Amino acid sequence: MDSHSKSPLVAPPPPSWGVEITSLLRLSGPLVGSNLLQMSIAAVDVIFMAQLGANDLAAATLGAYLFNLVSYALIGLGSAAAPLIAAELGRRAHAVREVRRSFRMAMWVAGLGAIPVMILLWQSEQLFLLLGQDPLIARRAGWFLLVLIPAVPLAAAAGVMRIVAAALGRPGWAFLVTGFALIVDVVANWAFVFGHGVPALGLVGSALANLLSFAGMALAYGIIFTADRRLRRYRLFGRWWRVEGSRAREIVRLGLPIMATWMLEGGLFGAAAILMGLIGVAEMAAHAIALNIAAFAFQIPFGIAQAATVRVGLAFGSGDRVWIARAGNAALALGIGIMGVTASIMWMAPHWLVTLYVDPTDPANAPVVALAVRFLAVAAVFQLVDGAQAVGAGVLRGLQDTRVPMMMALFGYWIIGFCCSVALGFATPMRGVGVWWGLAIGLLAVALMLGARWKRRETLQLLPSYPMT
Repeated sequence: MDSHSKSPLVAPPPPSWGVEITSLLRLSGPLVGSNLLQMSIAAVDVIFMAQLGANDLAAATLGAYLFNLVSYALIGLGSAAAPLIAAELGRRAHAVREVRRSFRMAMWVAGLGAIPVMILLWQSEQLFLLLGQDPLIARRAGWFLLVLIPAVPLAAAAGVMRIVAAALGRPGWAFLVTGFALIVDVVANWAFVFGHGVPALGLVGSALANLLSFAGMALAYGIIFTADRRLRRYRLFGRWWRVEGSRAREIVRLGLPIMATWMLEGGLFGAAAILMGLIGVAEMAAHAIALNIAAFAFQIPFGIAQAATVRVGLAFGSGDRVWIARAGNAALALGIGIMGVTASIMWMAPHWLVTLYVDPTDPANAPVVALAVRFLAVAAVFQLVDGAQAVGAGVLRGLQDTRVPMMMALFGYWIIGFCCSVALGFATPMRGVGVWWGLAIGLLAVALMLGARWKRRETLQLLPSYPMT
């Protein structure tokens, strides 16, 4: 059989933009839904912790930020399996062995990467103290993270399995599994935080609920991979003990820059929160509200970017340059278009969005409401560029191009974005609004650089070297 023939599980190259966008929507829809459900899990934790008091809420917020940062880094490392698997499916009909190798080595790499992360979390109290956090908050956040240490490999494994299921054309499982995890998190928080049927554990109970949620996700994916007919044919857990050095190196080569890019972006917004704290308490509270709204909206282009990696990867594996262009351009158009809708909502109804978080009739909240509304006006602008840079990174990952985009992210986020945030926030009267404009400028810079790289993909020799099919 021709080495470039398509997998029977992959549709032939789409004959039109409409067909490509339909295929992209079918793949990205469940991923967007899964991302939103994951955000809902975090929101549930905040709701329960807020009822325990300010100290426990602060400790849980601090601990969750560190846990999410490092666990998403591991998932980013393992996510290199997606473009590799997509390319194999696009390249040949009998890709079972290659798909299994990519999955197995992604799980191995993410699992081994979890070891230093768990050691870091074991010493989290000392880390928080070194960062100047309040000793009481640092100690309680340390307790929270001690319970979550076993969740690190579980979160990494679930993240890799979620990405692989989508690459193999079964993204609906991601939505269902995350919905199941949300139910587990709600019930476990209700039981362990306040002691319904079990001893009340408070802060530790919320951490235990998170652990059970991640365990439920990992177990559910494991069952699905062995029970789903279309996934079972790949025998993904077959010879799980076998180490394939060459494929592991490919995973690391592609995955380390993805991991670094995600951490650079997450670190930028964490640094922006620190800047806001230096400006004032009201600015910090308003920033948290506006950023949470923007983060929910960002899950849409993030899901499209994940789907774009698969669609472009399939085209890349097939060697079809027309399909590559159509898949990438369709993803960019869809991502930017949808973010135009969310930007319009933020621009036209910011006050309504803020009132979902605070009571506007309370005079004590007036400064926070006014600042959050101003921040959302800026967020409406950077929604467009945030969507463009997220999807731009996704389409380039489909071409297995991750190292240069990482360098672009480093330059755009930190050299341009962070420096502009500092300058506009502290050297101009804009203060908190200036910090947000700095973020927007950094995101715009990254979006422009990634867009230019995608446009010059042929000149830069990012396309497959073998002929089109």
